Amino acid sequence: MDQDKSNIGGEVLKLQLKRETGIPLYIQVQNLIKELIKNGVWLPGSKIPTERSLAQQLNVSRNTISMAFRDLEHQGLLVCHQGRGTFVAESDEVVRLESRKERLLRIIDMAMEEATTLGFSIDDFMAITHVRAREKRDILSKVNIILIECNREQVDFFAQELAHSVGVIIHPILIGDLESHPEKFREIIRKADIVITTLFHLQTVKDIVGDVGTEIISIALSPLLDSIVRIARIPNNAHVGIFCLSNNFAEKMIASLRSAGINHLQYSIFLSPAEKEVLLAQIESVDYIITSPGRKQELMNHTKKEVVEFIYSPDQASTNLLRAALMELKEKNLKK
Repeated sequence: MDQDKSNIGGEVLKLQLKRETGIPLYIQVQNLIKELIKNGVWLPGSKIPTERSLAQQLNVSRNTISMAFRDLEHQGLLVCHQGRGTFVAESDEVVRLESRKERLLRIIDMAMEEATTLGFSIDDFMAITHVRAREKRDILSKVNIILIECNREQVDFFAQELAHSVGVIIHPILIGDLESHPEKFREIIRKADIVITTLFHLQTVKDIVGDVGTEIISIALSPLLDSIVRIARIPNNAHVGIFCLSNNFAEKMIASLRSAGINHLQYSIFLSPAEKEVLLAQIESVDYIITSPGRKQELMNHTKKEVVEFIYSPDQASTNLLRAALMELKEKNLKK
């Protein structure tokens, strides 16, 4: 256990990070920051210590602090201002922590109140919003969006996840296919309304497709915390089987785990669906199982061992950026 009395936010506090629990350090840092905010040590709007300062005080890497800050910003607890530093979110920003349904209901209530002040009845409000929602649904159903990624597991899963998040149909393209047949896909991309790719592949995609006149949006992806926490709790030196469709996914997953400070496991990689006898032998040869989304059900059907699904998900800022682009596209289409 690491214990340190540090000056944080003008207060001398006893800080604790427990390395032996198996819980990633950046999650422990998040919990510590939440406690400081909850207990009023860090007040809404106040500037908090820098990543470098916290890293030194807690005896962890800056990358650990950076990951904690990033996730807390996505949760709405922290606000990062370029060149100014990181601040505790103001009360109106903390409202974002409420459930999506509660937030939506509040927005609807405010809209209804505004409508009544303008002289509309509740029935008028229902009719107008119904028509408007139907218009948006019809427009979005005609939007042509392409997602470009490097491996089959991610490109298919992301297409489904983003489609669910923003309410549109997304067509996936593998970056390897794009590199092999640039002319074919350049024409497809030219006809698209929006192209989505990851920050890592943004420049590659731009270099291949050139100036086709289609907006290209880059998104940031990160592993779900639940996946990280479950894997972090696997005992030291355990033999872990990674079941996926491509080496690319496996290598990226291992790199993500190491970045999160998970370095205590031994891995074997098993690619593509296998014959039942081969699959059973692979399962039997390992202590724990991690799988990409595309192979989860296959494994669940053949073992009672715990199967940890490793999922990369777009962060909230990326999803919001895509929604904003779609809304802008919608407004253009409504004016046509």
